[in-house]
Amino acid sequence: MGTVTGAAGTAPLVTIDRVHAARDIAADTGADLLVLTPGSDLRYLTGYDAHAMERLTALAVPRRGEPFLVVPRLEAPMVDASPAGALGLEVLAWDETDDPFALLAATATARIGAAPTRVAVGNRTWAEHALGVQRALPGSALELAAPVVDRLRMVKSAAEIEELAAAGAAIDRVHARMAEFLTVGRTEAEVGAMIAAAIIEEGHVGVDFTIVGSGPNGASPHHELSDRVVAAGDVVVIDIGGETATGYRSDCTRTYVVGGSASAEVAEWYGVLHAAQQAATAAVRPGVPAEQIDAAARRVIADAGWGEHFIHRTGHGIGLDSHEAPYIVEGNGIPLVPGMAFSIEPGIYLAGRCGARIEDIVVCTEDGVRPLNVGPRELVELPG
Repeated sequence: MGTVTGAAGTAPLVTIDRVHAARDIAADTGADLLVLTPGSDLRYLTGYDAHAMERLTALAVPRRGEPFLVVPRLEAPMVDASPAGALGLEVLAWDETDDPFALLAATATARIGAAPTRVAVGNRTWAEHALGVQRALPGSALELAAPVVDRLRMVKSAAEIEELAAAGAAIDRVHARMAEFLTVGRTEAEVGAMIAAAIIEEGHVGVDFTIVGSGPNGASPHHELSDRVVAAGDVVVIDIGGETATGYRSDCTRTYVVGGSASAEVAEWYGVLHAAQQAATAAVRPGVPAEQIDAAARRVIADAGWGEHFIHRTGHGIGLDSHEAPYIVEGNGIPLVPGMAFSIEPGIYLAGRCGARIEDIVVCTEDGVRPLNVGPRELVELPG
């Protein structure tokens, strides 16, 4: 059995069993064919981090018979050199004058014994590829592959959890250095550039995002870096994350006061936010619906009179994507199970004034919760 090892070179991350499990789940949902193009789903199942482009690369998983990869011939050596090369998947290489969609359709039809009519495609498949598959299979109906792949990806293996833990420790080290970067007189853009460099220095291979929301900009949860100059006494939201060598992500938010102390009002509502984050974390355990974690955080903030200022869900899953299932939000009744990894990140945002957010990545365990970020969650005062 082929495997892809983690950063330590010991624990397996990817095996052919993942592909076979996807086939079984697809069959359970009634799908005849699963088609996954470049992106995190393909990487999750095969270990192949393919480049998305106009030429078709796809993993095809028919409900009967063996799965196969359709790839441009010029990229076939890259498949062999990637972790997918160790999985024993059949690789069908196509030339520039071939029709890869016809190749995929004919091969899948031969393996199933009939033309597939229900085809599940990856959620982020390019439209030209999804429609190309549909045209090659007249009469087929397309549907999303999320019900198949999310069932696998939501529950992390022990090896995946350790990859996420390593990513969390790396981003914690960046936050621990924040006094180097976040100083009075620098622009948000300057601070963001320094943080981005530190994300790489501390063990990531890529930067996913650097949010530096100073003063009134902190009231915008997804604020883009700007030329605003950090002033003494500013409350600053720092939300940062990156990608590790194995593709797993970090995501952690802390809130700082620069060159001064928090006002009594800020200290009061930040204390409410801190209590809400603690309450949501404490509520994590197997069997609890995801929406109850959201409710635990929201209840604390609403009871203190700040409910209208908490304007987003409490969390999102994390793995090969920064945002993936399960989502910690009202209406999501999926019960938590051991191995689910997600953020807990309530926030309070005062338009035109400032904001604050506290975010940790946590894992549901057999008997509760394991936080993967361990830095201080109190409002941190920096000298400026």
